[in-house]
Amino acid sequence: MTKFILLDIEGTTSSISFVHEKLFPYSFERMEEFIKKNKEVPEVQKILSELSAEQGCGLSLSAAAELFQTWIKEDKKHGLLKQIQGLIWKGGFESGELKGHVYPEVPQNLKSWKEAGIKLGIYSSGSVEAQKLLFKYSEAGDLTSLLSSHFDTKIGHKREVESYENIVLELGVPAEQVLFLSDITEELDAAKKAGMKVTQLFRDEVPGNPAHPYVKNFDELEV
Repeated sequence: MTKFILLDIEGTTSSISFVHEKLFPYSFERMEEFIKKNKEVPEVQKILSELSAEQGCGLSLSAAAELFQTWIKEDKKHGLLKQIQGLIWKGGFESGELKGHVYPEVPQNLKSWKEAGIKLGIYSSGSVEAQKLLFKYSEAGDLTSLLSSHFDTKIGHKREVESYENIVLELGVPAEQVLFLSDITEELDAAKKAGMKVTQLFRDEVPGNPAHPYVKNFDELEV
């Protein structure tokens, strides 16, 4: 019996192209201007202070922006980058410049699962703040009321078994009653080793010999 469905974002609820071709360039282009304009904001100051400490030297605002931009190009899953990106995206979502992409069948399935008594949550490398923005300002409207939990890499990295064990402890639900949905095999491997049920999303072509049970969209999923 499934009591909780844990969802990845990229390639699962939302298109990879939206993240890489819309969100990433949006933050890249505005990074230096945002940092310089908001250098006195406590949340930004904290991020910059932690970045300098991590790098072992005091970074200028321009150097910090350049480092973050390099990490964006590398698609680096770094917590400080995800935090600063979340702050930049917040302005874009609130102004209406950005709308969160979700696949067409996602909203109705989330609603149906919740109505069936199944709790829903997100686990993504993007910050919790960014996750909430995407679903609050989605193309299908505000979906945040359907989600009860959000996890990012503060709980652990997505390809590590311990991360999923930590999530199970946070949820207070037996691992075998949690279903994890993702398009990434290594993430599903880790979740399965932690005792979760798993299903892989192949939004495009299905490769030969998939390692896990799979569906092409949420409509095909039997919970």
